[in-house]
Amino acid sequence: MKRRSTLFLKIAVILIGLPVLVLCIYILLFIAHDPVNPDYAHILYPILISMYGSTIPFYIALYQAFRLLNYIDKNKAFSQDSVQALKNIKFCAMTISGLYVVIMPFVYLVAELDDAPGLIIIGMVPIFASIVIAVFAAVLQRLLREAIKIKSENDLTV
Repeated sequence: MKRRSTLFLKIAVILIGLPVLVLCIYILLFIAHDPVNPDYAHILYPILISMYGSTIPFYIALYQAFRLLNYIDKNKAFSQDSVQALKNIKFCAMTISGLYVVIMPFVYLVAELDDAPGLIIIGMVPIFASIVIAVFAAVLQRLLREAIKIKSENDLTV
């Protein structure tokens, strides 16, 4: 039963990464064939570069989640490796949030030029989603540290 649930989660991790990869390839091909309006290029290119830059910590976090699931399969869930994987996920989520905070002024400029105030709200979604993931990973990391500490104390008392 445990292997089936981690297999499902591993498939989910892969399925989370595939749409982002497809979107990156699609945007790259779309911009290569249809150049951006020259009036917006100086604003859109920093946004695009930061979005592509945020895929690096995104895929690192997915890899760390995959490693964490492998630790669970190997009955090493309560180990320092698991704590380190959660720490890396937290750092990646904070990095993604920071990158999107940096590009928010550019998103504001695009929203002003296009008269699209909803664009700012859409631009804030990755920031808050990444913050939620970072906080969740930090809480799990702290709980896992405490569980490892209790486990090592119990191992010493036996």
